[in-house]
Amino acid sequence: MKHVAVLGAGRIGRIHATNLSQLAGITLSAVCDTAPDMAESLAQRLNTQARSIDAVFADPTIDAVVIASPTSTHSDLIQRSAQAGKHIFCEKPIDLSTQRALACATSVEQAGVACMLGFQRRFDPTFESIQQRLARGDIGKAEMLIITSRDPGAPPVDYLRQSGGVFRDMLIHDFDMFRWMLDDDAVWLSATGACLTDPAIAEAGDIDSAVVSIRTRSGRLCQINTSRRAAYGYDQRLEVLGSTGLLAAGNVRPVEVTHMDANGTTGANPEAFFLERYRVAYQRELAHFFETLQSGGAFRTSIHDGVAAQRLADAAAQSLATGQAVQLDAAEGSSKPRSGAAA
Repeated sequence: MKHVAVLGAGRIGRIHATNLSQLAGITLSAVCDTAPDMAESLAQRLNTQARSIDAVFADPTIDAVVIASPTSTHSDLIQRSAQAGKHIFCEKPIDLSTQRALACATSVEQAGVACMLGFQRRFDPTFESIQQRLARGDIGKAEMLIITSRDPGAPPVDYLRQSGGVFRDMLIHDFDMFRWMLDDDAVWLSATGACLTDPAIAEAGDIDSAVVSIRTRSGRLCQINTSRRAAYGYDQRLEVLGSTGLLAAGNVRPVEVTHMDANGTTGANPEAFFLERYRVAYQRELAHFFETLQSGGAFRTSIHDGVAAQRLADAAAQSLATGQAVQLDAAEGSSKPRSGAAA
């Protein structure tokens, strides 16, 4: 039996805590938040305790923590968790600073604890099927990857001011998808963007629309296009062109019914947002975390994957700021899997 605390009782913290409460062999021992009312409300709903973070770190019976707090707190909580000997599941990104992210990776290694990053798209059944077919060689050698990633609307401007920008906040997932799908290192990256949906986003120092082009060490290509506004729902699509064929994943819709008549063809729009689109993926990633802790195997998403995706986000921000492509050291984007700790 693993005893776990969730640090953060906001939107994603509620998702993780609810999923944990339903996992066999797991006891949700505590929920923490700097807003005590939020922690207490969630704890009551899930029949657990609202506790302080200090109390969680001091409790030797708690084996692991799930960090679902604001981005600005992640690196500190990772390091404190490592020092306390707690295994760690942390939402992306590790930090807005790559140097602090690297320091976190060092702290985790030195403490000998396991740490997994919350790149939930790797656990989506559709995307996982594409990755497995690529690895199997079903379309020969993958040559070009196109990722479409569009939110239905932007978050509040106050959030954007401290988010680190669209590349570190939003496209960090897509940079991880690029690495996972092509299993290759980026050596060249060019990014361009604009503010097309809301002038307030530009005033906050961010953009809402972007295109990123990447070339890998073996010459393969990737294009990522993104927007913070898609009037029709949460737009998540993927296409891989290979030497002998193509693999494509379309949007997931809440109702998979197509209506055809003399007036035309209609169907449902995509899911409303990421919580609905990746509902199953969130369940599967936490199950994987604890199964891997038990077996001692390698996590599908390590802290080093988080660092590698962050380096790509930094390169994209640099390219946007300078108007120039960025040459990358392929070795910096390599992944070093970290095994879980056997129970």
